[in-house]
Amino acid sequence: MAAMSGGVDSAVAAARAVEAGYDVTGVHLALSSNPQSYRTGARGCCTIEDSRDARRAADVIGIPFYIWDMAEEFDRDVVQDFVAEYAAGRTPNPCLRCNEKIKFQAVLERALALGFDAVCTGHHVRLENGRLRRSVDAAKDQSYVLAVLTREQLAHAIFPLGDCTKEEVRAEAARRGLTVADKPDSHDICFIADGDTSGFLERRLGSNPGPIVDETGQVVGEHRGAHAFTVGQRRGLNLSGAPHRRYVLSIEPVSNTVRVGPREALKVDRIVGERPVWSGCEPPEEWTPFLVQLRAHGEVYSCRARQYEGRVEILLDEPALGVAKGQAAVLYDGDVVMGSSTIAETSRVEQAAANHAE
Repeated sequence: MAAMSGGVDSAVAAARAVEAGYDVTGVHLALSSNPQSYRTGARGCCTIEDSRDARRAADVIGIPFYIWDMAEEFDRDVVQDFVAEYAAGRTPNPCLRCNEKIKFQAVLERALALGFDAVCTGHHVRLENGRLRRSVDAAKDQSYVLAVLTREQLAHAIFPLGDCTKEEVRAEAARRGLTVADKPDSHDICFIADGDTSGFLERRLGSNPGPIVDETGQVVGEHRGAHAFTVGQRRGLNLSGAPHRRYVLSIEPVSNTVRVGPREALKVDRIVGERPVWSGCEPPEEWTPFLVQLRAHGEVYSCRARQYEGRVEILLDEPALGVAKGQAAVLYDGDVVMGSSTIAETSRVEQAAANHAE
C-alpha cells in the first residue's frame, strides 16, 4: 500500500515500488471532515487539491487508487493531542505524532488487515537491516520524525527515497510524466489554515491572562495565555524597557505563569525522556555514548544515555539551548536511529554542581 499525499515524494516512492516488482495500491488519507478548513494550494498536505494530485499520479503510474477517511483518527490523535500538549505547557511535534498514530498505526493496521504486506511512503530516510538511517539528503532527512516507530512497524515499512536527493526526486518525477514534479513542498502545520499557531490555540483554549515573571519571581509583564509560548521563544513577550533580551525559560500551566530570563539560562545538559522506543538496539542499562537530536532539523549533540525505571536519562557533553518539553530526543549511532523518547524534564547538572561547589 503506497500512502500518496499528493506530493512529489510519495508519487515517486509509489512508482519506484511498482518498478521494484511490488503489487501496489495507492491510498490517499482524507484527514479533515472539511478539507477546506485545512491549508489550500501548496501550503499543506491535507487538501482537496492534494487528493486530486494523488489520483492523477496513480493514474500515470498505473495503479489502483482509493481515498481512506482518517479524519476522526487524525483529529483525536494529532489535533487534539497538539492542543492538549500546549495546554500542559509542552511543545509537541504534530508531524511526529501523525507518523506514529496515523500513518504507522491506524493506516498500517488497516493495511495489514486487508492483506497488504507493507506501507510505502515518500519519507526521506533509509531502512537497512531493520534499522532507520538518515537520508543521503541531509537537508530533507526525516529520520527524526520517524524515530517513534517500533521494530514491528519498521518491519512492514518501505522507504524508497532515502538514497537520493530532493532534486533527483523531482527530476525523476518529470521523466515519469508526473505533474507534481514541480509542486512546492508542504510546510508548517497542515491543520492550521492561516499558519497562526497562537491564534489557533487561543480559539481552542480561550484567552487566559497570567503573569510573566523573571528568574527571581518578580512580575515583569502579562500574557494572554501560556499556551502561546514555547521554551526559547523571544518574540511576542512585549516586555518593553527590559535592559537585556529575555527568553522564555519555562511554562507553568497550573499557575498559568511564564518565566523568562537571559539566553544563558536556557542552557541544559541533562534531559529525561519518557515513553522510550528502542528500534536500533536494546535499552542500555549502563551509560552508553550516542548522538542526540532534540528538535526537527535541530543540532546534533554528543551525549551519554541510559534507560532506568522505564525512562531515558541523557547527559549532554555540551549544554544545549532552549530544549522544550514535549519534543522528541532521538538517539543515533552515527546516522542510524537507536531510539527515541519524549522530553519530560530538563536541567543544568554542570551549573548545579558549580553552585554546590561554591
